[in-house]
Amino acid sequence: MKTGPDPRSLAIKSLLRIEKSGKYSNLEVDAAAESSGMTEADRRLYSRLVYGVLERKITLDAFAADFSRRPPEKLDPECRAALRVGLYQIMYSDRIPDHAAVNATVGAVGERYRGYVNGVLRSFLRKKDGYTLALPENKADDLSVRYSVSPDIAGVLIDSYGPDRAEKILSSFSGEAAVCLRLNTLKSADLPEGARPAEGPLCGIAAFADSVSPEVRRGIEAGDWFVQDASSVLCTEALGAVPGETVADVCSAPGGKSFSTALRMKNEGTVYSFDLHENKLSLIKNGAEKLGIKIIRASARDGRDPLPDLFGKCERVLCDAPCSGIGVIGKKPEIRYKKEKDFGRLPEIQKELLAASAPYAAPGGVLVYSTCTLNKKENEEVAAAFSASRPDFEPYDFEIPGIGESDGGMMTLFPSGGESPRDGFFIARFRRKTQ
Repeated sequence: MKTGPDPRSLAIKSLLRIEKSGKYSNLEVDAAAESSGMTEADRRLYSRLVYGVLERKITLDAFAADFSRRPPEKLDPECRAALRVGLYQIMYSDRIPDHAAVNATVGAVGERYRGYVNGVLRSFLRKKDGYTLALPENKADDLSVRYSVSPDIAGVLIDSYGPDRAEKILSSFSGEAAVCLRLNTLKSADLPEGARPAEGPLCGIAAFADSVSPEVRRGIEAGDWFVQDASSVLCTEALGAVPGETVADVCSAPGGKSFSTALRMKNEGTVYSFDLHENKLSLIKNGAEKLGIKIIRASARDGRDPLPDLFGKCERVLCDAPCSGIGVIGKKPEIRYKKEKDFGRLPEIQKELLAASAPYAAPGGVLVYSTCTLNKKENEEVAAAFSASRPDFEPYDFEIPGIGESDGGMMTLFPSGGESPRDGFFIARFRRKTQ
């Protein structure tokens, strides 16, 4: 006999809370799933519905607009959320029969809206096979509707890479992807069941799991590994720290790059992990303790106000700057709907952070600037501005086996899916001249 709440009903409630409060989807999903009493199968369905609707919100509303008497933006939020949940199952889930999806969704919504939701979904079903969504002529608007991102995000990608590459990038952000586990190479541990050891440049230091299963969570708690995207791990490989060095990570929270760097250093040397927000330092300290890392020194500091005591003393400096996050849209659906006003000022802040990080580098030392975005204004243009203003630094080329070589010390990692996925990421590497 089925026990626990209906996953569709819970998904509708979670979507309403996320929309009303602006709560991060991962926090809402984790909290609701943990307290719900659902079976593991229902938890997976619930999670997929919430994330799936958030990933396809604009597209789903475009579907609904063609079959609803009122435009989606004028519907009651509960009614609109139920339509999104129903349409998502019909259009994007091949495991749920269409009529079962409609019946279950209608049963999950409040009685006041059942008739309306039932009518719209069944009308959609009747015309589904011959239905084609009308799309805007403007390319940014077209990509916005088809891939459910704001026109501003679509425009940034078109401006940076052209329409064809922009569409390829956006297509890579949909659906579930494997999880990258950065292995704790200070200890030996068996991988969770079904996990696949990484190949190529991550061989021996990372593995991929299909999900964050209970077994994966146990390994995280035991300090056997932690979740870190493959591109982020590759960034620390490009930084290239070795045992005994002094490293400054100027925007370090939640700590993944500091952890990877310390592991690469075999727990020998010092990693100064700075972050503007003191309340985030516990993430770094607790994570390091779980992993058995002893060389991290975490403290609160504005990256634009560097610590004079460290000037010229660091063999490696990492400036992983706050950014628009366009490269991680696949993991953080909220980013899909950002507007230009949300990130337009970031390049100036990034330039200030990179300039303020430079004094840490010793002569001959390496400085890496990185972001998890795919916006040339935040990436290549920031790196170029630094080069123009600091003749005492030179581009320092690097190679990532199986991916390619940098160009003028810069490399963009485009997002990829499949069994060995990675986020979109940018890395620029410089070396301080010795004279």
